[in-house]
Amino acid sequence: MFMTRRLLAAGVTAVLMAGLGACGDGGTDATTGHGSVAKEAQASPERVSGLRDTVRHVSRKTVAGTRAHMVRKCASTTRRVRHTTRSGTGTRKTTRVWYTTEHYQSCKKVRQGTESYRRVVRAERWCVRLDDVNRDTSRDDVWYRVTRQTYDQVSAADRHARVEFIPASTGC
Repeated sequence: MFMTRRLLAAGVTAVLMAGLGACGDGGTDATTGHGSVAKEAQASPERVSGLRDTVRHVSRKTVAGTRAHMVRKCASTTRRVRHTTRSGTGTRKTTRVWYTTEHYQSCKKVRQGTESYRRVVRAERWCVRLDDVNRDTSRDDVWYRVTRQTYDQVSAADRHARVEFIPASTGC
């Protein structure tokens, strides 16, 4: 009888957990403490269209820098290794110990002068400014960041020609 009650309680608990699990995804929102996990789903890129206004190419900017030049230095070295064997049984146990010398390479990185390199301060960008974005006459002068290929196509189009593309991001 006691075992039957325990099985019944376990069954009810399993049904309740399954029912509650089906109601939500079990995650918590960081701001509210309950609900679903805030997922930053990548929305499929939407096409935008509008009248070509201006194009802008912002070139890449680099500066010279120096940093430590690290090289790997190795040295042959030795260490003493202890060996032990045991033999015998009972009161006639003996332990024999001997030492050998093991040769190995000890390697580490050490600084050896400096090296020059170019550090990118500003990445290269291609931007397009549109008027009448998605046929909304109140949305003028909206900048979109685009790929190099899209930039080439849009810059080849006439000024105020209707163009359509998928932007990489908004703003420039």
